[in-house]
Amino acid sequence: MRINEWRRELLAVVVLALGAWAGQAGASGFQLTEQNASGLGNAYAGQAAAAEDASTIFFNPAGLTRIPGVQLVGAANFVILDTHFHDHGSKPASLVAPLGGEDGNGGGLSVVPSGYVSWEAWHDTAWVGVGVNVPFGLTTEWDNGWMGRFHALKSDIKTVNVNPTVAWKLSDWLSIGAGANWQWITAELSNAVSYSTLLAGVNPAALPALAGCPGASLTGAGCEGVATVKADTRSWGWNAGAMLSLPTNTRIGASYRSAITHNLEGHVTFSNRPQPTGIPAIDPVIAAINGAVPDGGVRATIKFPDTASVAVSQQIGSSLQLLADYTWTGWSAISNLSIYRTSGVGLASTPLAFKNSWRVGLGANYQLNDMWKVRGGFAYDKTPVQDAFRTPRLPDQDRTWLAGGAQWAFSRQGAIDVGLAYLFVKNASSNLPSIDPSQPPGFTPTPKGTLVGEYTANVWIASAQARYSF
Repeated sequence: MRINEWRRELLAVVVLALGAWAGQAGASGFQLTEQNASGLGNAYAGQAAAAEDASTIFFNPAGLTRIPGVQLVGAANFVILDTHFHDHGSKPASLVAPLGGEDGNGGGLSVVPSGYVSWEAWHDTAWVGVGVNVPFGLTTEWDNGWMGRFHALKSDIKTVNVNPTVAWKLSDWLSIGAGANWQWITAELSNAVSYSTLLAGVNPAALPALAGCPGASLTGAGCEGVATVKADTRSWGWNAGAMLSLPTNTRIGASYRSAITHNLEGHVTFSNRPQPTGIPAIDPVIAAINGAVPDGGVRATIKFPDTASVAVSQQIGSSLQLLADYTWTGWSAISNLSIYRTSGVGLASTPLAFKNSWRVGLGANYQLNDMWKVRGGFAYDKTPVQDAFRTPRLPDQDRTWLAGGAQWAFSRQGAIDVGLAYLFVKNASSNLPSIDPSQPPGFTPTPKGTLVGEYTANVWIASAQARYSF
């Protein structure tokens, strides 16, 4: 086996081992806040200042200077997304592509894993560590026969982020830290294609030849297939942070994670393309349609946003800790998702027009005794999605978090954390046109049907984490 093939196989094993099935939850857009379980009970409020365990590698690497010795942390967050589309007057893509029905549930169960190790390499001066996590992810999947099938069927984005980190304690009151981020992304995007609609635009007289197209997604819908794009890439980024400790039992943390540009490469395949009929007057037209939608190589560029956070931790007495934060994400870096064939010809473009978003959180921890700590938290997360550009690939809207959790310290070295959160998601409107008027140059717009209605969603998150120090 060649070295590149061996590396690809190894990366596939890592993804499967992590269980990186990330769903649309957590932070706004397709960003995932669920990078530990100890923070879920606080709705991830104040994580850039909390520095409770080695997961601070993700939230603020400077916090490593508060973790003595060697520490291992492993966590899993279980996300249940329930999302539905309610039609308010959608229209079909064409007379030969029936509207279809409302879908059942575009969400499901996802698992967001993470793992961290930290080491106090130079006593009370320098620390090193590494984190492996899933900072971005998206999974929505709609029924083949639903009315928005030409806009989206399956949208599946997975990431694995490896984050080696160093931190220094410059004084009793100031620490700094920084890390590199090697990120692997895989993506699968699919949508229905109406070959009958394409044929109707070229030769309406040939349509009867497609009436019995085998495997059509809707009985009597003429001829439909599914276009599926699969692609992946690997890229680098960085993160840094600082932590200030004041004599008032106050910690202030500031952290930044850089944007990462991903240049994806992969393939597109088209299923159920129309077959020759044996009719000389029709077969050349069918061949032309098939020639317009060949399988082949594709490429796309997407810039994952940068993030900045400022957080405060305030200790009151020996038992109560209060947490707060403000986090900003530069989602405006993503204006559209454009997929090109490797020849440079435009294949498909989805306008997104994301706007920058922000998140605020408040949390509290109360130490009941040496073994038990309880947590609570609240957060408000603003979506980057604008109403006019909301796509079924990401029917995102503002969400409000309510969370609680507990920690059981079963020994001086080990602890178990659990958390539970419910996200109230605001109803999200949809008003997508059949043909997008803002297609970039080089793209040929095709009718997709107007998608007019409303998405409703509910999200539950449950988490568990184990921590052990040496």
